[in-house]
Amino acid sequence: MSLKSKVLGGVILAGCASLYGCAGQHSESALQEASADFQKVKEDSNVLRIAPKDVIRAGESLARADRLSTYWGSGSDVVHYAYLSQRYSEIAREHTNKVLNEERAAKLEMERQRLQLALRESKLLSVQQQGKWLEEQIVALATTQTDRGLVMTLGDVLFDTGEAELKNSANRVVLKIVQFLQLNPKRVVRIEGYADSTGGKQENLKLSRDRAQSVADVLMDLGIDDKRIQVEGYGDEYPVDANASERGRAQNRRVEIVFSDEKGQLGAAR
Repeated sequence: MSLKSKVLGGVILAGCASLYGCAGQHSESALQEASADFQKVKEDSNVLRIAPKDVIRAGESLARADRLSTYWGSGSDVVHYAYLSQRYSEIAREHTNKVLNEERAAKLEMERQRLQLALRESKLLSVQQQGKWLEEQIVALATTQTDRGLVMTLGDVLFDTGEAELKNSANRVVLKIVQFLQLNPKRVVRIEGYADSTGGKQENLKLSRDRAQSVADVLMDLGIDDKRIQVEGYGDEYPVDANASERGRAQNRRVEIVFSDEKGQLGAAR
């Protein structure tokens, strides 16, 4: 064999090795990404409950890609099955999110209907008796008489950390507020939201306002005119307890409802 042929052969072999190395790195990267995605969906109990078939398909595709990765020249096949695994993992997540949103909407609708039914049933009571009873209830539940007005604090029964959705345990109190405002049409309220120190300042500010708005939305949904409701969010300012403990943080996750006087005059905001 001539020297020229030997040199040419060496160049070709080196080029092939280089190409194979690049392809191998690409397929290995695809396999790692698919494996990470599959691990996430596999550990999500909601995904396993709602989209088990897609999780199984993702696992099967990943296993096939893993087996093929041990064979010479199968880089494109590894990438193909790794892609399929990632896609099935993505489909599983999308399907799960869709079903969870539907379940949440159905739960909220059922709770709204239950509250409306309870409200209709309560109207069967004597308006006079109801008004006196509700006045006593509101005063009993209101924790403080301040320069802002009579303040009712809805505390840790309301929200989970990082969530703006009302817990069901708050609905009984909210229903009393609705009835009280219906029987006192001149009164208005300011709903003030507060957050604990978990998260950043801007995040807490938005979360606190969203919490206050959640309460306002329930009041409006049950017939209170939005012109009678003001909404404010104060983030993690004005804590009532130290944020160093879970108990303290739970106390700071709250909504305060400030009632006007009988003429509709509210005290100054913070």
